[in-house]
Amino acid sequence: MFQITPIVRNLLIANVAIFFIASALHLNSIFALYNVFSENFKPYQFITYMFLHADFNHIFKNMLTLFFFGPMLEMFWGPKKFMTFYLVCGLGGGMTYAAINLYQSSHLRTDISVYKAAPSSDKFAALVHVHVPEIETQLLDFENDYAKNENNPTYIKKSLEIIDQVYEQTVENSRMVGASGAIFGILMAFGMLFPNTEMMLLFIPFPIKAKYLVSAYGLYEIYATLKPSAGDNVAHVAHLGGMLFAFIMIMMWRKDRQNFY
Repeated sequence: MFQITPIVRNLLIANVAIFFIASALHLNSIFALYNVFSENFKPYQFITYMFLHADFNHIFKNMLTLFFFGPMLEMFWGPKKFMTFYLVCGLGGGMTYAAINLYQSSHLRTDISVYKAAPSSDKFAALVHVHVPEIETQLLDFENDYAKNENNPTYIKKSLEIIDQVYEQTVENSRMVGASGAIFGILMAFGMLFPNTEMMLLFIPFPIKAKYLVSAYGLYEIYATLKPSAGDNVAHVAHLGGMLFAFIMIMMWRKDRQNFY
């Protein structure tokens, strides 16, 4: 019979309670993890972000995964070790997300400075293509008109306004919430510690071993990170960060126990 463990139960209660409180008091705007270049960024957000969620569907998926996979890991490691693992994977997801954002934002800031020093339609088109390709189609008419009116102050001013909006959206106001870094760490751990455990999933009519399920998740997250689709607001890099930190921790702890199931 399925048995929910103490830390998993407390995490479920905490996440659900905070979700409703944060929704009622609009706390996501304060405690979400912002880009480190943003004026809204605070170091404590590396902890608080993982207890916030964007909507009901977001928290439902994360908590369902925690409910099914967490207890077995907590029984395997014990409450203290499991809680440490959960928090470290959550931190790892946030740190990975922040590091990638820092790298991308640094390039954006440099390209914006170069453009503002000597605006041109070619530089504008290149900046949009590299940093915000998802809006490239929307700006196609403007880019064509700008190219025909290279020195027109009106087009230059409009291009600067667009670039400032891009910076505000992608750096200043960009933020992440969710326990997904910790949750994907749990998935990674389950696949490594119990690789041959067979599971039945609603959308697959046959049992699948944990190692194949986790591998499929990992490959999808890599693909989604490298080839983001338009309108995809999921922080896939944070998922990969959680899985990476889980892998590192398990390899460090592996000497404590060699029997995997």
